[in-house]
Amino acid sequence: EAFIRSILSKPFKVPIPNYKGPTGLRALGIKRAGLRSPLHDPFEEGALVLYEPPLLSAHEQLKIDKDKVPVHVVVDPVLSRVLRPHQREGVKFLWDCVTSRRIPGSHGCIMADEMGLGKTLQCITLMWTLLRQSPDCKPEIEKAMVVSPSSLVRNWYNEVEKWLGGRIQPLAIDGGSKEEIDRKLVGFMNQRGLRVPSPILIISYETFRLHAEALQKGSVGLVICDEGHRLKNSENQTYQALNSLNTPRRVLISGTPIQNDLLEYFSLVHFVNSGILGTAQEFKRHFELPILKGRDADASEAERQKGEERLKELISIVNRCLIRRTSDILSKYLPVKIEQVVCCRLTPLQTELYKNFLKQAKPVEELKEGKINVSSLSSITSLKKLCNHPALIYDKCVEEEEGFMGALDLFPAGYSTKSVEPQLSGKMLVLDYILAVTKSTSNDKVVLVSNYTQTLDLFEKLCRNRRYLYVRLDGTMSIKKRAKVVERFNSPSSPDFIFMLSSKAGGCGLNLIGANRLVMFDPDWNPANDEQAMARVWRDGQKKTCYIYRLLSTGTIEEKIFQRQTHKKALSSCVVDEEQDVERHFSLGELKELFALNETTTSDTHDKIKCRRCVNGHQVRPPPEGSDCTSDLSQWNHSADKRGLQDSVLKAAWDAAVTFTFHHHSHEEQRGIP
Repeated sequence: EAFIRSILSKPFKVPIPNYKGPTGLRALGIKRAGLRSPLHDPFEEGALVLYEPPLLSAHEQLKIDKDKVPVHVVVDPVLSRVLRPHQREGVKFLWDCVTSRRIPGSHGCIMADEMGLGKTLQCITLMWTLLRQSPDCKPEIEKAMVVSPSSLVRNWYNEVEKWLGGRIQPLAIDGGSKEEIDRKLVGFMNQRGLRVPSPILIISYETFRLHAEALQKGSVGLVICDEGHRLKNSENQTYQALNSLNTPRRVLISGTPIQNDLLEYFSLVHFVNSGILGTAQEFKRHFELPILKGRDADASEAERQKGEERLKELISIVNRCLIRRTSDILSKYLPVKIEQVVCCRLTPLQTELYKNFLKQAKPVEELKEGKINVSSLSSITSLKKLCNHPALIYDKCVEEEEGFMGALDLFPAGYSTKSVEPQLSGKMLVLDYILAVTKSTSNDKVVLVSNYTQTLDLFEKLCRNRRYLYVRLDGTMSIKKRAKVVERFNSPSSPDFIFMLSSKAGGCGLNLIGANRLVMFDPDWNPANDEQAMARVWRDGQKKTCYIYRLLSTGTIEEKIFQRQTHKKALSSCVVDEEQDVERHFSLGELKELFALNETTTSDTHDKIKCRRCVNGHQVRPPPEGSDCTSDLSQWNHSADKRGLQDSVLKAAWDAAVTFTFHHHSHEEQRGIP
């Protein structure tokens, strides 16, 4: 009996011949001896290694404490497999910055890639890596926060779900009562430990500002600010509330870090890495004033040289915490994009109304004296609306407001605003032809963008009149409904032909790849707003050639606004894109000439850039040897006649109504297409 019991009491063995376990005999709960290992295999094919521990000699390995040996930090293969080369580089840059490896003592950076390059995916990869690993074999951070415009909160939630599946449960706050939101935020801040249930909070700027007190009581490992150019003013409440958060690691996402001036740029850099550019006063004295003096068209050679030196110094400092790649990278992955500036002549009615306004309006004289007040700003808005369509200023004419006295007599007999009359506006006439030709000759969809909801109302009337199916997104639409509308429009089975978009609401971050033609109906003072809106169709997932039409009324305030945009973009390209040869076209004095109508030109902007490429009004291709178009848009090919048109839609519209000239820039040359 004893013998049988001794046989049966032998320890269990794995019933596989010659099997040896990795640790021999070990019991549950006993810590495994030996060196620590990384979370993912750094030697796997395609592995993205963010940190590689220093090699140790055999002697050092004997002396070192095995519990303190640093390990590789390797991006989760689930994400590294989908990252494109530029995105892998971006993730490495972000990780180096927030772990203070690029600038000792500073933990912030600006992700300034242009639209469509996958900034969201790169930041999700950064968050997931920091939440799960570090060289010390434990998570780098416990919690992360994403602050974004309200229209993008749900988009961020969907992106985290898309790339990480069920591995993580983010907390997205896009509505609810004050008490409910406060309760959720307090719960988020009270989470502790290695495995936090909801480690990522996604919240809008507006909600953050209202509930900042609840978030300032604890600490957050990482804060990501999407569309970070909202923080360009260090005096506003949102900036101050975010700046008082207890978190050193800050990432600011902005495809357009310079929007208006260098002081705004300073605010962004100061937010992520306080002190690397000094105080605001020191920055203004040392960098801003010399650079702007050097950029002016009237600058002396000494001022230009000093400006260039200070510019190089600024770039060398900021480049340590800013990464910027242009959308040219996308040309490898996306179809061709053709961007065209279409200069539309005013109709006789618009011309008479415009001249009548300039004779009467007092703000013209005030602006020439250097004064800009509420009245002159109102005049600018009136002229912009007149350029869109006379219907937009009809009520002012009826009430005989300043500048529109007697203007009602200029309208045709029996005119009514109830019906849209495209023939009364040069731009609306061109738009009508573009839509008609697109609808009849292709199955393309079109995005129409305007700064004014009144203009969207006109688009609606035009669509109902022409029986086009359309959807409209403006500030009145709820956040939840926006996502459904966009998803439906992008579906190939959707019958909708036109997507109307207010550039003031939802123009950032939206993906409208269901369309491949976009009409920017009116320009904005801020080039970033236009750039954001125009990037809606040329994004990941787009399969067709994209056409961007920027409509401008010839010789009017709209061309002045466009010229002001090129001035701002020249500054941005010098500081952010490091282009040293950007021409200085428009002096600050010229930019004040807003209230003037040039009836004799085919394009005031084309005249201003002193183009040497055109001969007798026609484009020469290739340009004469030793000459080039000297504009900011120096790559642009342009023409004053139909022969330069590459787009069949514009050709057909030209044949029907010769009301415009155009300039265009395409990505064809970058892809080797003749």
